[in-house]
Amino acid sequence: MPAAKRKKNEHVRTRKDHATELAEDYVEAIDDIIGEHGTCRVVDLAKRFGVTHVTVNRTIGRLHRDDYVQTEPYAPITLTAKGKKLADASRRRHEIVERFLIAHGISPETARVDAEGIEHHVSDETLKVMQRFVEQSSAK
Repeated sequence: MPAAKRKKNEHVRTRKDHATELAEDYVEAIDDIIGEHGTCRVVDLAKRFGVTHVTVNRTIGRLHRDDYVQTEPYAPITLTAKGKKLADASRRRHEIVERFLIAHGISPETARVDAEGIEHHVSDETLKVMQRFVEQSSAK
């Protein structure tokens, strides 16, 4: 494949990854907050992400449009089946990346923070290799 076409494909994938990153972060946070407190409200997400209620409401509107969440005015936010599936997949990716980094000597705190960014951009191929490495390392 010519270098120019390869570069274009890399940028297309990166833009796609960025587009889903916010949705993944939000559905994972909603799932966590529901697990911790029983319900999730806009104020919980605003505190978690350090953003305004307006920012959260706009994002929740997009997530609702894309069928990741269900909510009504002044009601808690819940995940749809599609949202729960995305939250679980995102959490799984994060855990694999975090365990991989720790297995390579990265401190748990740094691994947790770094995994938050990497999880959104790692390819399925790379993730499978990371998972295999982690499984082999923990079996020893």
